[in-house]
Amino acid sequence: MTEQVLELAQALGGAGQNEELMRRLCDAACRTLDRRLKDGLAPEDCGGAYPLAAAWLAMDWLRESRGLDGVTALSAGDISVRREAGSGGGTLPERAFRLMGPYLKDEGFLFRGVEG
Repeated sequence: MTEQVLELAQALGGAGQNEELMRRLCDAACRTLDRRLKDGLAPEDCGGAYPLAAAWLAMDWLRESRGLDGVTALSAGDISVRREAGSGGGTLPERAFRLMGPYLKDEGFLFRGVEG
């Protein structure tokens, strides 16, 4: 599955990057999603959502590691860099986990001590 994720990440803008770095990022993204999959589900059970979500995670990590998180425009002529907060669709990790929502374990929400 990592190869499929790597191909998608390269198509999304990772082409020309250090291939070993991209492979490691894609592998880590797959492991991140694998840990959160519902019991009994495999990456193949998630259809096209899994590779796309993993590629989005890898691309976000690549961008963040290069200090490009939030950069929306860059000009060279009178040097101008514009950095904006995420658009209405959310950050790539938010989009990835939202896309994978039906396949992931419920985490981060727990009622304790509430009588029914």
